[in-house]
Amino acid sequence: MIKKLGSVLLCSALLGSLAAGCSNSNGGNNNSDTAAGNEKAANATTAPATEEALKEIPLPITTESMNLTYWRANDAKLTASLGNFGEMASYKKKEELTGIKVNFTHPPLGQQKDQFNLLVATSELPDLIYYNWADAVGGPEKMIEDGRIIRLNELIDQYAPNLKSIMESDEDVRKQISLDDGTIYMFPLLKLDALKLNATSGLIMRQDWLDKLGLKVPTNIDEWHTALKAFKEKDPNGNGKADELPFTGNWGPGNLTKLHDFTPAFGVIGGMQMKQGKLAFGPIEPEYKAFLETMATWYKEGLIDPEIITNDGKAFDYKITNNLAGSYYGGVFSGMGKYFNLMKDDPTFNVTGVSWPISPDGKGYSTFNMNQKVLSYGEAISSSADKDKLKYIVQWMDFNYSPQGTDLFNFGIEGESFVKEGDKVKFSDIILNNPKGLTYDQALASYALSIMDGPINQDSRYLDALLTTQGQRDANAAWMKGNSDLTLPPIRLTADEARTNTSIMSQVNTYLNETMTAIISGKTPVSEFDKMVQTIKDMGIDQAIQIHQAAYDRYMKK
Repeated sequence: MIKKLGSVLLCSALLGSLAAGCSNSNGGNNNSDTAAGNEKAANATTAPATEEALKEIPLPITTESMNLTYWRANDAKLTASLGNFGEMASYKKKEELTGIKVNFTHPPLGQQKDQFNLLVATSELPDLIYYNWADAVGGPEKMIEDGRIIRLNELIDQYAPNLKSIMESDEDVRKQISLDDGTIYMFPLLKLDALKLNATSGLIMRQDWLDKLGLKVPTNIDEWHTALKAFKEKDPNGNGKADELPFTGNWGPGNLTKLHDFTPAFGVIGGMQMKQGKLAFGPIEPEYKAFLETMATWYKEGLIDPEIITNDGKAFDYKITNNLAGSYYGGVFSGMGKYFNLMKDDPTFNVTGVSWPISPDGKGYSTFNMNQKVLSYGEAISSSADKDKLKYIVQWMDFNYSPQGTDLFNFGIEGESFVKEGDKVKFSDIILNNPKGLTYDQALASYALSIMDGPINQDSRYLDALLTTQGQRDANAAWMKGNSDLTLPPIRLTADEARTNTSIMSQVNTYLNETMTAIISGKTPVSEFDKMVQTIKDMGIDQAIQIHQAAYDRYMKK
């Protein structure tokens, strides 16, 4: 939906729960400033009624000099070779095509939350802000109410034909991109091919160990137990020592919640979930007791690495590359591709992705919603943006969702970073075997957004082009079999609901994490489960469930 023009044209140019603490997030701005911001935002979002809605984005969008300011967090993959997003090949090409120059500002790596809060407390904001809006205090609703960002519905309808077309053709996108009152506030990271793109992590097991012991890839929790027992007792690493760690994990949180990856095998998950069409809290359901009993048995039998609680990246790498770890949870890149590369001199090393274990009702449930198409990351327009520039800004944003923009921001520069082979895309050696020694993700980050996050529709062909081993491709296919029926859609809590929910869940989660860890590790008997349930109820879990039920009901009515 792009049209080249040589002259200036008249019409040119979202999961989680919200954070609590929705007090005045404009950081002490006086009431007149807030009121002015609200008025400016309200006035800015109405597109001129005399202009016909664009059907495609003209290129260039403008031939007059135009500069925009843009704030977003930086990314370590990009900073391995570039200073800011404006130096990315796709953004430089976009400037050439659209005629609009964008000046990026980035907070120091790892400080984006604090710096964002300082940013939105100021009276003068950059034109564009890219952020994980689930992390904004009070959420995007509060940002709009306080006049920090603006409503985009009318502007999208008039000047964003590509995003508008996506929303009109996909009901899931329309519901997930909108606030409960129908407001659209961002151009998001989209995953229209959601199942494939979300199925990039799951349970992983040493295929070579299974082959050596004559075992098949496990399909249910009993078969997992059989495989892990064999890993423990039959010396699959062949060093004559009983040093195998049948199941381990990375980045230990100080408790055993990593084992929640096995809860779906019992028909529950370790948090809020759906059960028979209603909201429930998995850890107080009877099935969670069966999970605790099984994990306690595994722990007692030495099937779970006791250091799963504290493993850091270095310790985890050591256990895999020294043939100690038999299985773990990981991703196709960080949990498979990385180790295929590190272990390339060991011809026997092989790992495989394992489908979600089949539960008693015959379904292999996932722990997260694999059908979510709109993420909470997105690009919003601030109330400080010049009203006369809004139509150009929106067209500039919409370009990313056009066919040309999709290719550019997913793959980079055709003929340089990628080539097309029929319907498929193949990355060049600049990406896969970078002559400057960059890893594939660092190299791709210098060309395109797809390896990081939006604002784009992430094209699943980028994933196919990076899955260079059959094991990775098989893992993606196996994890795609996961059923998301236990998980919640991307519901939204009101500010009041978020405050109440956070107050309840902060103490519930602390208590749950401590108690489930004590039970599994054998410090507390499983018979204490009923006491645990009652304690969680006394903490107000029923009210938290009601809050999520109300938010779910609102989502379903959109």
